[in-house]
This record gives sequence, structure tokens and C-alpha cells, in this order.
Amino acid sequence: MKLIFAIVNKDDSNTVQSALTREGYSATKLATTGGFLMSGNTTFLVGTEDNRVDDVIAIIEKHSKKRTQMVPSTTCGDSEYASYPVEVTVGGATIFVLDIERF
Repeated sequence: MKLIFAIVNKDDSNTVQSALTREGYSATKLATTGGFLMSGNTTFLVGTEDNRVDDVIAIIEKHSKKRTQMVPSTTCGDSEYASYPVEVTVGGATIFVLDIERF
């Protein structure tokens, strides 16, 4: 038995949840916030059999899109502050798979 933690962009969360449900997987959905961009994410908890882990990951990967976003950046230099936008890649999914001994 495995427990999958999947952190996806909040913009993709409904699509991921629908796809998991459609394929017969139950998932717990948690609203989370990332530490780097302080933006909204959704963390899914999915329990499944060992042989179905790759299927769950494929579903999440298919419905979690990467995109670029402009974010403000602040640089410091001799007590002067300059803010300029920086393009970063967001989205996709960060996935952790853990062994479950008992639940």
C-alpha cells in the first residue's frame, strides 16, 4: 500500500480531482500555500495499491500544466531597493510516494 502526496497548482486542482475520481481513485484535497511564491496550491492525498502508483502519477502529470508567470523580485544594494519582474515556471506537480504499513 502507498500514500501519494501530490502538490499541484490551484488552477489545476479541479481538473486533477475530476480525473482521479473518474478513474476510480479517492483523494483527500487540502488547500496549501507554497513558501517560495506564497501562491495557492492544492495537496492531494491518495492511498492506493503498489501496482497502481504509476497510473495515479500519470493522471496527475497529464492534468497538471506548467506555465510561466511574472513575479516581483526585490534586490538590495546599499540601502536602495529596486523591484523588477522575473519570469518563473509554476505549475506541474511535486509528488511524494510513501510506504504505508498500517491504516
